[in-house]
Amino acid sequence: MTSDNIFSGLKVVDLASFIAGPSAAVILSDFGADVIKVEPPSGDLWRKAHKMPPQPQASDAYPWHLANRNKRGITLDLKSPSARPVVERLVKWADVLILNTPHPARKRLKLEYDDVAQWNPRLIYADLTGFGEKGPDADLPGFDLTAYWARSGLLSMTRDAGAPPTWPVTGSGDHATAVGLYSAIVTALYRRERTGKGAYVTTSLLAEGVWSASVSIQAALCEAHFFDLHDRKSPANAAMNVYRASDGTWFVLVVTSDKLAAVVNAIGRPDLLSDPRFSDPAKLSQNRPQLVAILDELFGSQPMAYWYEVFNGVHVTFGAVRTPQEVIKDPQLSLNDIVVPLEGAGGKMTSTINSPMHVHGVRKVPAKRAPGLGEHNEVVLKDLGFSKTEIDDLYASGAIPKATVRAAASVG
Repeated sequence: MTSDNIFSGLKVVDLASFIAGPSAAVILSDFGADVIKVEPPSGDLWRKAHKMPPQPQASDAYPWHLANRNKRGITLDLKSPSARPVVERLVKWADVLILNTPHPARKRLKLEYDDVAQWNPRLIYADLTGFGEKGPDADLPGFDLTAYWARSGLLSMTRDAGAPPTWPVTGSGDHATAVGLYSAIVTALYRRERTGKGAYVTTSLLAEGVWSASVSIQAALCEAHFFDLHDRKSPANAAMNVYRASDGTWFVLVVTSDKLAAVVNAIGRPDLLSDPRFSDPAKLSQNRPQLVAILDELFGSQPMAYWYEVFNGVHVTFGAVRTPQEVIKDPQLSLNDIVVPLEGAGGKMTSTINSPMHVHGVRKVPAKRAPGLGEHNEVVLKDLGFSKTEIDDLYASGAIPKATVRAAASVG
């Protein structure tokens, strides 16, 4: 396996905050890009997410490292007039600029595409919004919980009948959106290779959420008939339902029509195919609760390990419902580089989640801890060509706050 990195020499400036934009930069960094993380003097709020309920609380700043590993970090007060020369040199240095600043604030800061593209016509300007660039809600702030989950329709469907909408897993929409933004960036880079031209690329949490819900949204577009919300005890299809084994493990079972005979034979109930309550489609619709009750009793008679062997033996699709504490023990994660070592974070954080795509024959950059606040101020400023006198002037103006020396593992 070669150690050459696909994006070696690619320069990225990450001006985004929280999760989605920074995570797109992480994917680029995994493949070798040099990423500079730019934060306000007070730091990105995501640095403290490990102390903010309902996030799982820990002494290690695990969300920060996950969204900002492999990056160099500087602090910059974008509101300071003295910051403008730094922004200009960052843009001239960069191949990619990632932002999620709301557009009204971006206009005030003169960070819109037309403001910065004049400095670097080859720049890939990656813009992430909550609800898109146009329309009455274009300037609304959005998190994945509101724009990706609630507004897209996903949240209305991911619940059982009679239950209120639940609280989604934090960051799930953000990380899906990060992959979308990364894809837009890579598409623009490919175009630049062919034309030499930069580009303005964009996606939104809403667009990504609708894309994730697109089977149902497309159904709505053609006025399809929707079944009621899923009811585990009376589902639209008992062969596609959630059941519980005797050890308390819930599992998702998806039996397609071509596998039905093999499955009922494997579970010891071939009679279900000829049972008049279930063999006739009209009667089956009326007797779904009885069928689920039979399957509940059957599946509740053996532990998950038993059903794993049964289902695996007939190659039927199923999945045990795992907790995060169980997921990290799954051998599939380490064997497929889904979880990889993390260098330098300290504390208990010795590994991290890899970005979800691989190129065979190409080794990713070993994951390294996220930067401390302002950790690389002077190094980056020197790389951008600022003299010692100019750097001292930036400190004196407050555009670049003096970074406090911190331990390697400290981020807050």
